Amino acid sequence: DTMLAHYLLQPDKRHGMDILAASYLNYEPVSITELIGKKGAKQINMRDVSIPEVTQYAGEDADITLQLDAIFKKQLPKFNATSLFETVEMPLVTVLAGMESKGVKLDINALHEMSAVLETDIRQTESEIFEIAGQSFNISSPKQLGEVLFERMKLIAKPKKTKTGQYATGEEILSELENDHAIARKILDYRELQKLKSTYVDALPMLVSPRTGRIHTSYNQAVAATGRLSSTNPNLQNIPIRTPRGREIRKAFVPDNESFQILSADYSQIELRIMAAFSKDESMIEAFNQGRDIHSTTASKVFKVPLEEVTSDMRRKSKMVNFGIIYGISAFGLSQRLAIPRGEASEIINAYFEEFPAVKRYMDQVVNDAREHEYVETILGRRRYVPDINSRNATNRGYAERNAINAPIQGSAADMIKVAMINIDDFIKKEKLKSRMILQVHDELVFDAHRDEIPLLKEKVDELMRIAIPMPVKMETGIGIGANWLEAH
Repeated sequence: DTMLAHYLLQPDKRHGMDILAASYLNYEPVSITELIGKKGAKQINMRDVSIPEVTQYAGEDADITLQLDAIFKKQLPKFNATSLFETVEMPLVTVLAGMESKGVKLDINALHEMSAVLETDIRQTESEIFEIAGQSFNISSPKQLGEVLFERMKLIAKPKKTKTGQYATGEEILSELENDHAIARKILDYRELQKLKSTYVDALPMLVSPRTGRIHTSYNQAVAATGRLSSTNPNLQNIPIRTPRGREIRKAFVPDNESFQILSADYSQIELRIMAAFSKDESMIEAFNQGRDIHSTTASKVFKVPLEEVTSDMRRKSKMVNFGIIYGISAFGLSQRLAIPRGEASEIINAYFEEFPAVKRYMDQVVNDAREHEYVETILGRRRYVPDINSRNATNRGYAERNAINAPIQGSAADMIKVAMINIDDFIKKEKLKSRMILQVHDELVFDAHRDEIPLLKEKVDELMRIAIPMPVKMETGIGIGANWLEAH
């Protein structure tokens, strides 16, 4: 598969055959639009094109792919990517094809009911916004919204403007205002509800195949440069889980029939565990291996109190630091997320690095290595290029440094779940089970589990996920079973 080979060689580039032909073979293949026209009402069907033209087009496709194959076969070993290509990415193609083909059953009635509830919520939120603003206006119009917030209500003295001269009313701006102004929070809620309704609740039923009665997402294996899978039609990775209303959408994902239930298996804090393994921080590894709560353990160290005296607020702050460190969070970023003064945020980060010096050493080492090689690698050798790490522009350099710290961790998590998926699929086929793997979202796998097979499936999925890639830190999964995806998760 030349697209996947190129994805491992140059993850940040585009991998379509026409582009690869131009880049590597200095050749421009016949474009599909030359045969059938551009997208739109006038575009014809391939079956209406003359056979000699189709023959030429298809033959050229096969020829170009074969030529690219010869080039990439020589390049993969030079990039230390042969094993990753042959043992992970290529076997995964069959697994994903099976999942796409199987699809997921949707409870359309549940979605229709949800749509009515959301409509009521939207109207209620709208009237609350109008009441605070003292007037009605089109909330979805950035122009009108900006005028109400910054000219009539004067929420801030010097509001930011966009290139077109309008007031900026994006999520970032409103999030900064939400702690001091109720209307900003309400507008964010309104947008969230609108998005849930239009993007998911009303759109999902339209994607159900009339032939199978199921929804068949498309998994993209060569899109996310981190190595993670993405999906389209629908985009399952973006189904919101932070809000109760967003989580409700999972209720509509149901098993095949009465003989099945939904089984969900989720890696627990996989990126933090990988960070502990990579940094070799003894106290972090010990906390994970002994099954202690990592956020409370961190809080106990950072705030210098015994474990039993850690308050929920201390734990909340430490949780944000734990996850933020992986993404190279700054004192400014932490202060915004926790709504605390920047000085306090800075003290927390400094205390964290004092207590976990191995993490700091690891981060510095990764950045130094990246400066030298201009790429970083995951546990299986998946590369992510960071050319801006030596940039003179401080913003670009900072972004590249954060990428260098995060990419090996996020990419290794991607490697791990891909290996687990291949091994689980293998197990299901060998045992001739009726159960099927039907979804992959971030660190979670979802199964249509036959009731008779649940004990075996539960045991093996947990085992195969935990041991996918052996590490000095114990991996853990959370497994749930239910009548729908929400119940199982």
